Amino acid sequence: MKLSSIDLIIIAAYFILMIAIGFIMKNRAKKSKDNYLMGGKKLPWYMLGLSDASDMFDISGTMLLVSMAFLYGFKSVWIPWMWPVFNQVFLMVFLSKWLRRSNATTGAEWLGTRFGLSDKGVRQSHAIVVVFALMLCIGYMAYAFVGVGEFLEIFIPYESVKEVFPFLDKHLETLTIGTPDYETALYAAKNTTAQFYGVSICIVATFYSIIGGMHGIVLADFIKYMIMIFCSICVGVIAMTHLSNSDIVILDRLPLGWDSPLFGKELGLNWDEILVDAQVKLQKDGYKLFSAIVSMMFFSGVLKSLAGPAPNYDCQKILSTKSPEEASKMSGFISIILLPIRYFMTMGLCILGVLYFKDLDLHHTADGVNFESIMPAVINKYLPVGLVGLVLAGFLGAFMSNFSGTLNAGQAYIVNDIYLKYIKPEAERKQIINVGYLSGALMVMLGVGLGLLIKDVNMIFNIITAGLYGGFVCANVLKWYWWRFNANGYFYGMLAGIIASAIPPALSVCGITNYFDGTRMLYFFPVFIVIQLIACIIGSYTAPPTNQETLVNFYTSVRPWGFWKPIHEIAKAENPNIQRNKNFGINMLNIGLGIAGQILLTLLPMYFIISHWTPFGIVLALLVIIVLIMRNTWWKRLADY
Repeated sequence: MKLSSIDLIIIAAYFILMIAIGFIMKNRAKKSKDNYLMGGKKLPWYMLGLSDASDMFDISGTMLLVSMAFLYGFKSVWIPWMWPVFNQVFLMVFLSKWLRRSNATTGAEWLGTRFGLSDKGVRQSHAIVVVFALMLCIGYMAYAFVGVGEFLEIFIPYESVKEVFPFLDKHLETLTIGTPDYETALYAAKNTTAQFYGVSICIVATFYSIIGGMHGIVLADFIKYMIMIFCSICVGVIAMTHLSNSDIVILDRLPLGWDSPLFGKELGLNWDEILVDAQVKLQKDGYKLFSAIVSMMFFSGVLKSLAGPAPNYDCQKILSTKSPEEASKMSGFISIILLPIRYFMTMGLCILGVLYFKDLDLHHTADGVNFESIMPAVINKYLPVGLVGLVLAGFLGAFMSNFSGTLNAGQAYIVNDIYLKYIKPEAERKQIINVGYLSGALMVMLGVGLGLLIKDVNMIFNIITAGLYGGFVCANVLKWYWWRFNANGYFYGMLAGIIASAIPPALSVCGITNYFDGTRMLYFFPVFIVIQLIACIIGSYTAPPTNQETLVNFYTSVRPWGFWKPIHEIAKAENPNIQRNKNFGINMLNIGLGIAGQILLTLLPMYFIISHWTPFGIVLALLVIIVLIMRNTWWKRLADY
């Protein structure tokens, strides 16, 4: 599809607006280090929550959700537990408050409040978190860079810009159309075009995020999310209109059970007589034993959630809130503002895909249809002029918000945890801001450079998500809940976890074995946890406990529940008025209600789009009940521990 002039004008106007935001917010960001990196901790919680939700409304994730909704129907609401989406509930209920009470600037700086600042183990634990965070930031920027270029090349293909940008391939015109050399050169030209788009958009995102700091990022995210809300409503209404005007009974084109989130031991969806490629895809994904998969996703998700946020943009937004109570409100607001809006668009695109599947120009792989291409194919063919431009502007803004949020987190680590900690602790404000600029430019060059070098984005993505995140869990759970866990245990637990959980995806991407592909990695999660736990315990007991003063300060300021009895007794001897945190039970109740609420928020727009009003009413009623209960069990108790 060749974009219309109106669509191109809308996209160009959006980019110009983002650059203008960088200039507008420049002076405010330069007032101080905290103003630049954290908005001066003065931004409203709902703006930070909306900004965080904006970071999560990304291109590749939405393409994946549309394909999962098409293939798995309403049962697809459980699959995001793999990531896990319900970590926001744990943050909302108690972890955001605990994290914010530290008054730290980054996740690595936070370690000083838990383990102290002096011994070798502290330095090692600090170093591994900084390395972990920077690798995560660079890897995700590379992944986002490649993804946005490939997405945009679908809408503005090489053929439509080759006259404007002849440098994309200088010798293609000299080859004969249809020859192997021509096809190879054409593929290379398209890849170069995607990279050119990626670099161009990264430059814009870099400008407003580096110059405008956190203020610029949050304002840009707000504007982008308003666009996405409008686009989501339009897409959903278009899908409902097509569905109501069609003579097609939508469920006749779908397997039995597609419109139900309930499942048994097995998935229970059979595409064999409807769409063979879909059945092949389901078998390859490995979700046949659905109850076992969901159980394992829940188990691993709970542990990942108990660990708290990874040192990325999510962590930075929590630390940027005004108070611990506002940190909790921000994390709760994310699910409310994100899930219904995103799934209204997701389900709208899915239904249009079901109605007009045979008419879509879908990409194919060696295994058949590439179902992730449903989203761009539907946008290409069934959205009107103008709305296509807004949707693309919104998704490109989603890329930029994710990119800039990741960049901001990387800058914070370089400035606070490297420059101010080891190079120039007494640096002046202007020097700190300049280092922020330089570190941002360095992060972008490394991220984009990596994106230009790698051919298979899944390679780095799998290693990051399975390796780094897999190694993140155990050490970061124990740091909150066990007093005897020290910096030495943290370092060796993280190190052992990252190495152990990185081996299987590395074997897969190197082509040595495909045994760990699909969902099989989930079954090895308990093995990784055991390895990490052994390393954490051995590491902790081969070094002295953390300094008593540090532990008491942490306990009295953060107020965690867990295995803190010896420290509680010491703290009580110093201050007889201190009370033990007895909120474990109410926290677990709120987590259960919050996770149920997340599922209901996801199902609500899905039932609405297909006009199934009875289940829609049941879901809405249950959601209202949960809101009323949590108003008393959570909202009114935010000032509690």
